[in-house]
Amino acid sequence: MNNVEIIRQFISEWDAPSPNGETLGSYFTENALYHNIPMEPVEGKVAITATLGGMAGMMTSKGWDLLNIVGEGNIVMTERIDKFEAGENKVALPVMGVFELTDGKIASWRDYFDLGTFQKQMAGG
Repeated sequence: MNNVEIIRQFISEWDAPSPNGETLGSYFTENALYHNIPMEPVEGKVAITATLGGMAGMMTSKGWDLLNIVGEGNIVMTERIDKFEAGENKVALPVMGVFELTDGKIASWRDYFDLGTFQKQMAGG
Protein backbone atom coordinates (compact mmCIF):
# COMPACT_ATOMS: atom_id res chain seq x y z
CA MET A 1 0.00 0.00 0.00
CA ASN A 2 1.48 3.37 -0.96
CA ASN A 3 1.34 6.52 1.19
CA VAL A 4 -1.68 8.01 -0.61
CA GLU A 5 -3.63 4.78 -0.08
CA ILE A 6 -2.67 4.75 3.62
CA ILE A 7 -4.02 8.28 4.07
CA ARG A 8 -7.18 7.45 2.11
CA GLN A 9 -7.71 4.53 4.49
CA PHE A 10 -7.04 6.76 7.53
CA ILE A 11 -9.59 9.28 6.26
CA SER A 12 -12.16 6.52 5.72
CA GLU A 13 -11.90 5.68 9.46
CA TRP A 14 -13.78 8.95 10.03
CA ASP A 15 -16.81 7.56 8.17
CA ALA A 16 -17.76 5.78 11.40
CA PRO A 17 -19.95 7.91 13.70
CA SER A 18 -17.50 7.28 16.57
CA PRO A 19 -14.08 6.38 15.17
CA ASN A 20 -12.03 4.10 17.42
CA GLY A 21 -9.14 5.97 19.06
CA GLU A 22 -6.93 2.87 19.19
CA THR A 23 -7.51 2.18 15.50
CA LEU A 24 -6.74 5.80 14.63
CA GLY A 25 -3.63 5.71 16.81
CA SER A 26 -2.36 2.61 15.03
CA TYR A 27 -1.64 4.75 11.95
CA PHE A 28 1.06 6.75 13.78
CA THR A 29 4.74 6.27 14.58
CA GLU A 30 5.70 6.18 18.28
CA ASN A 31 7.14 9.72 18.21
CA ALA A 32 4.59 11.25 15.81
CA LEU A 33 3.42 14.86 15.89
CA TYR A 34 -0.23 15.93 15.35
CA HIS A 35 -0.82 19.65 15.04
CA ASN A 36 -4.04 21.50 14.36
CA ILE A 37 -2.16 24.65 13.48
CA PRO A 38 -4.40 27.11 15.39
CA MET A 39 -3.95 24.98 18.54
CA GLU A 40 -1.15 23.38 20.55
CA PRO A 41 0.56 20.33 18.98
CA VAL A 42 0.17 16.82 20.37
CA GLU A 43 3.34 14.73 20.54
CA GLY A 44 3.71 10.95 20.64
CA LYS A 45 1.49 8.06 19.62
CA VAL A 46 0.00 7.59 23.11
CA ALA A 47 -1.06 11.26 23.37
CA ILE A 48 -2.35 11.31 19.78
CA THR A 49 -4.39 8.14 20.38
CA ALA A 50 -5.93 9.71 23.50
CA THR A 51 -6.62 13.01 21.71
CA LEU A 52 -8.27 11.40 18.70
CA GLY A 53 -10.24 9.01 20.90
CA GLY A 54 -11.39 11.94 23.02
CA MET A 55 -12.49 13.89 19.95
CA ALA A 56 -14.48 10.88 18.74
CA GLY A 57 -16.16 10.72 22.16
CA MET A 58 -17.20 14.40 22.09
CA MET A 59 -18.46 14.53 18.50
CA THR A 60 -20.35 12.39 16.05
CA SER A 61 -18.36 12.07 12.85
CA LYS A 62 -20.27 12.58 9.63
CA GLY A 63 -17.27 11.65 7.49
CA TRP A 64 -14.67 13.70 5.72
CA ASP A 65 -15.25 14.77 2.14
CA LEU A 66 -11.91 14.34 0.39
CA LEU A 67 -11.79 17.01 -2.31
CA ASN A 68 -8.17 16.54 -3.41
CA ILE A 69 -5.26 14.33 -2.46
CA VAL A 70 -1.71 14.39 -3.81
CA GLY A 71 1.36 12.49 -2.76
CA GLU A 72 5.05 12.79 -3.52
CA GLY A 73 7.57 10.65 -1.70
CA ASN A 74 6.75 10.63 2.01
CA ILE A 75 4.38 13.65 1.81
CA VAL A 76 0.61 13.40 1.25
CA MET A 77 -1.52 16.54 1.10
CA THR A 78 -5.29 16.58 1.42
CA GLU A 79 -7.98 19.18 0.87
CA ARG A 80 -11.05 18.14 2.84
CA ILE A 81 -14.33 19.11 4.39
CA ASP A 82 -14.38 17.51 7.85
CA LYS A 83 -17.97 17.00 8.96
CA PHE A 84 -19.25 16.23 12.43
CA GLU A 85 -21.92 17.09 14.95
CA ALA A 86 -21.30 18.26 18.49
CA GLY A 87 -24.60 18.28 20.33
CA GLU A 88 -27.00 20.24 18.13
CA ASN A 89 -24.20 21.94 16.21
CA LYS A 90 -23.36 20.75 12.70
CA VAL A 91 -19.82 21.46 11.55
CA ALA A 92 -18.47 21.31 8.00
CA LEU A 93 -14.91 22.60 8.27
CA PRO A 94 -12.66 23.23 5.24
CA VAL A 95 -9.23 21.79 6.06
CA MET A 96 -5.88 21.49 4.32
CA GLY A 97 -3.86 18.61 5.77
CA VAL A 98 -0.21 17.67 5.35
CA PHE A 99 0.86 14.15 6.31
CA GLU A 100 4.46 12.97 6.47
CA LEU A 101 4.90 9.21 6.56
CA THR A 102 7.77 6.98 7.62
CA ASP A 103 7.66 3.26 6.80
CA GLY A 104 3.90 3.35 6.18
CA LYS A 105 3.02 5.22 9.40
CA ILE A 106 2.12 8.87 9.98
CA ALA A 107 5.12 10.65 11.52
CA SER A 108 3.63 14.14 11.26
CA TRP A 109 0.12 15.44 10.59
CA ARG A 110 -0.57 19.15 10.30
CA ASP A 111 -4.08 20.47 9.64
CA TYR A 112 -4.63 24.07 8.57
CA PHE A 113 -8.08 25.61 9.02
CA ASP A 114 -9.72 28.85 10.06
CA LEU A 115 -10.25 28.79 13.82
CA GLY A 116 -13.00 31.44 13.59
CA THR A 117 -15.01 29.29 11.18
CA PHE A 118 -14.65 26.32 13.53
CA GLN A 119 -15.64 28.33 16.62
CA LYS A 120 -18.64 29.89 14.88
CA GLN A 121 -19.95 26.51 13.74
CA MET A 122 -19.36 24.96 17.17
CA ALA A 123 -21.44 27.79 18.66
CA GLY A 124 -24.29 26.98 16.28
CA GLY A 125 -23.64 29.84 13.86
